[in-house]
Amino acid sequence: MEFALGPRLLELKQRAASLTGKIMQFEDECEASNGLPPEAHAAIREEVLAHGLQAINMPAEWGGAGLTILEQVVVQDELGKLTNALWDAVWRPANCLSACTPAQRERYLVPDIEGRRRDAVAITEEHAGSDPSRIRTTATRDGDGYVLNGEKWFVTVGDAADFLIVLAYVRPDNEPTMFLVDKDTPGVSVKRTPRYTHTFVYEHPEFLFQDVRVGQDAVLGRIGEGYDLTRDWFTEERLMIAARTIGAAERALRLAVDWAKEREQGGDVLMNRQLIQGMIADSVTEIATNRAFTHQVAWEFDRGGDRKTLHAKAATAKLAASEASNRIVDRCVQIFGGRGYMRDVPVERLWRELRVDRIWEGTSEIQRLVIANEVGKRGLDDLLSFTAGS
Repeated sequence: MEFALGPRLLELKQRAASLTGKIMQFEDECEASNGLPPEAHAAIREEVLAHGLQAINMPAEWGGAGLTILEQVVVQDELGKLTNALWDAVWRPANCLSACTPAQRERYLVPDIEGRRRDAVAITEEHAGSDPSRIRTTATRDGDGYVLNGEKWFVTVGDAADFLIVLAYVRPDNEPTMFLVDKDTPGVSVKRTPRYTHTFVYEHPEFLFQDVRVGQDAVLGRIGEGYDLTRDWFTEERLMIAARTIGAAERALRLAVDWAKEREQGGDVLMNRQLIQGMIADSVTEIATNRAFTHQVAWEFDRGGDRKTLHAKAATAKLAASEASNRIVDRCVQIFGGRGYMRDVPVERLWRELRVDRIWEGTSEIQRLVIANEVGKRGLDDLLSFTAGS
């Protein structure tokens, strides 16, 4: 068993770190302006392409970087060190787009992979958050197409995207189905764009769909396959959240340690104070253990195996890493004292930004249910061991 990063993973880590350093220069502007101007996005796009880290989850034959899950985790760990969620500027198309037909691929996915188009996933609704079965958006058959009606909340990147991946129930049998909807289609509108705790590089608008007519070619995958596509997207995204939050926690801890080594209080530097040492030791422990487990689960994904077991393991990684990172960054704010509460200090921004990782793509409570349900149905063996795939 080999735990060290091999040459390929080390090279990817270094490349991702280089890209992260290039994008980091836009952090203060993004915070001050609540976003970035088009020229900044264009510059970031060129850096992403130059580093070969566009669409890391998509096959190379389609123009993506074609990385394995473990390779993606290593990259996301580095990108997670960016504040203002600038990691999202390194586009990674929703993995459900792999279900595109050849025609859909040319129209939507390939331009998305190349950074010429952008997708946004529209699943959540006012009354349907963690439970997508409560969605009310409908798709009614109309000739050779469908008419969509409904409302979607928390559509991340919805301001920058030019097409949406919409989950709706196809009437009359209420079959959950994904649709590809161009944002400029008549009947699609932004209801409002709420303000959130974090200062995100993109917005999370609420969309209205009022008699939106789409053709049969707008169906992504098959009729009734919407939950399967959603589950697959959630599973992989939860693992990426685990990786990004670990990276964020590491950046915060490094900044806090540097500060503790130079900040003098009461005749000695903070680093020599046992209460500070305890915070740092706890943070090191949580980063190291969560990174190791996230790498293990990513490795298991690449080896194949039972998707339900992997789904529960991804939930475990997301739950553990997102909650640990919140504890770590909170400690780092405390170590910085009053400066840790200033928005021009990265630990403050990370403190605000990491809070959502315990909510989106499934709350911590939902992760616990996923894990517990797996234990109830299949026992503990696979969850507490390395699972061997095909």
